[in-house]
Amino acid sequence: MDKDKVKGTIDDTVGRAKRQIGEWTNDPKLQVEGTAQQIKGKVEKISGNVKDAVRDATKPKPANDNDTVDTVQNDRATTSNRR
Repeated sequence: MDKDKVKGTIDDTVGRAKRQIGEWTNDPKLQVEGTAQQIKGKVEKISGNVKDAVRDATKPKPANDNDTVDTVQNDRATTSNRR
């Protein structure tokens, strides 16, 4: 998980709280601040998701373990046929 996703989740949550408190107290400035912080949090989350996707796409794939098992089984079969 990317740190941007965590930071984005926090900003989104705090922004929601600010916006809601602004609505309850009829404070338009706090509502706007909360909405802006929510948007910032959503952008950070998207950025974190993109970074994770790029990291996963560029990560080398592990070797297929079945190839190793097949090779060992074939070697054993060849060895036992020689006896």
